[in-house]
Amino acid sequence: MARVGGRNTVFAWFVGIVCAAIVVTIAVIAAPLFPAATTWFTAAAVEVQRFIDPDSVPAADAEPDPTPTADAGATVQCRDLYDEAVWTALRLADGSALVTSTEAPTTSASALADALQPEVTLTCAWTSEAGTISTTLARVPTDAGAVARASLPGSGFTCEDDAPLVRCTRTDGALVETIEADGGRWLSTSRQGWDIATYEERVSRHAWAIEG
Repeated sequence: MARVGGRNTVFAWFVGIVCAAIVVTIAVIAAPLFPAATTWFTAAAVEVQRFIDPDSVPAADAEPDPTPTADAGATVQCRDLYDEAVWTALRLADGSALVTSTEAPTTSASALADALQPEVTLTCAWTSEAGTISTTLARVPTDAGAVARASLPGSGFTCEDDAPLVRCTRTDGALVETIEADGGRWLSTSRQGWDIATYEERVSRHAWAIEG
């Protein structure tokens, strides 16, 4: 067959390659749109079918309501209970480990805890080579302070009023226990052998600021 006059084979190949490259580029650019387009076409088909025969396509489930915002207590973290110095002392102690939970408070005053049934917001249980510290923040009946003042001295605690707060403490060798109650709130610490200066007082300031 005679070659068509004026046709350049090299040029034809060049044009073909350029066209192929353009097609590939367009395909690459459009690829991310394929899933969205498929979803759109599927949804459109469902809506058309529902329009033609409403009973043939079940109604879509309603979107669930957003998760209710947790109350302030649910968002409290152990870090919130400590100033920088106490937090550093706890974290840097040899063998330091923290377990966060909503476990019942650690206390020798088990009869009081059973009576008040603290609704625990947070328990921070620390262990280290120095000893252990367990601090619990909770909600209790509004008369908890009066109940603690009346019952704890019989268990070896010394109680004092810092209106409206009632603070009861007990020391037994290396064990130091503190229970504070105020208007429906509870803060307790059981500290065994691990001495951090003014730990209870400093935690108390932060805890009541959170719960107030």
